[in-house]
Amino acid sequence: MKYSQLFGKTRKTVPADAVSVNHELLLKAGFVDQASSGVFSWLPLGLRVLTKIEQVIREELTGIGSHEVAMPTLISKSYWEKTKRWDVDILYKTKSQTGKEYGLGFSHEEIVAPLAGKYIRSYKDLPLSIFQIQRKFRDELRAKSGVLRGREFGMKDMYSFHKDIDDFHSYYELVKQIYLKIFSKIGLSQIKITEASGGVFTKKHSHEFNVLTQAGETDLLYCSTCEFAQNLDITTRKEGNACPACQKGKLMVGKAIEVGNIFDIGTKYAEDFGVSFIDKDGGKKIPHMGCYGIGTTRLVGTIVEIYHDEKGIVWPEEIAPYRVHLISLPGADVHAKSVYKELQEKGIEVLWDDREDASAGVKFADADLIGIPWRLVVSQKTGDKIEMKRRNEKEVEMISIEKAMKELSITN
Repeated sequence: MKYSQLFGKTRKTVPADAVSVNHELLLKAGFVDQASSGVFSWLPLGLRVLTKIEQVIREELTGIGSHEVAMPTLISKSYWEKTKRWDVDILYKTKSQTGKEYGLGFSHEEIVAPLAGKYIRSYKDLPLSIFQIQRKFRDELRAKSGVLRGREFGMKDMYSFHKDIDDFHSYYELVKQIYLKIFSKIGLSQIKITEASGGVFTKKHSHEFNVLTQAGETDLLYCSTCEFAQNLDITTRKEGNACPACQKGKLMVGKAIEVGNIFDIGTKYAEDFGVSFIDKDGGKKIPHMGCYGIGTTRLVGTIVEIYHDEKGIVWPEEIAPYRVHLISLPGADVHAKSVYKELQEKGIEVLWDDREDASAGVKFADADLIGIPWRLVVSQKTGDKIEMKRRNEKEVEMISIEKAMKELSITN
């Protein structure tokens, strides 16, 4: 992609409410545009990052046999009434010209339970797992912190159906490990699996997947030595107490961003919609359900909060919008065009800053702001060589085009 042709450029000013790091940098770097409080358009650079995150999730979930579907966002009032969630505060409501009322989906138990019920007949149909990656709507009183807390946002929600509680527990533990694998692949390895309350989704406890950062809104109590962590809202333990899990570490308090959660939702929604199956003894049973969420747009904001410096974003290579930011300086257009073509031929994603009216300083500043992992610079000074550096390193190498291509191909 040539930067001169890219829709969505860097900008110098942002709205006054852009006080969080991810909010400011995603706007300045041209990844998103704010339509209203908590509502964003995803521009080409941002959408490339989001799509890569979604693809990692998609591959891991289909790898454990979950089926991807696309469920409606517009959900009839009658469905919400069956589950007694029509009057939940966060539900956006609307009415058709004929007077029929609907709620915009903030979660999809009301659709997935009756949907699965049309196909579950026998214990042989279980376990069943269904997921989607979709926009959700929640009437947040305080939409803030950029894409971390929005009124419209991206989410992966998955639902599983099981013949008994033991089968559910086995799958629940599998999903825990798959979630850690997903987060590790996109650059988030320091995840705290946290005991938490189920909120409006379930009266049972749940587990949150939290990333420690001062930008977070969740207060955690976690062990200095082992993996133990609890949400402060559900614990009577105090900072400085001995860890109840390992008995060695001390409990510490920290801020975190919740990027995923998993729930045991029992048989409630299956019962609400009359979902049942015939077990191997010929009896009629209600399937046990689980619910598993990941905030996809929230992940983008979280990664920016973790990976940035004073100059801009520093994207992990796995999810960066492009792998290479090619910069051409005056007098090197022919050389740059040749490098650009070779990168494309080798399947290496490249954004070429081909602007003729931008100074070297502006191009370098924009490259740092956008945060693509590798920067290549061609100029009259470099001759038949090229300047190459990583975004998160200061060292610049002057190397041959062949060596640069080889190094990029190895890491591709």
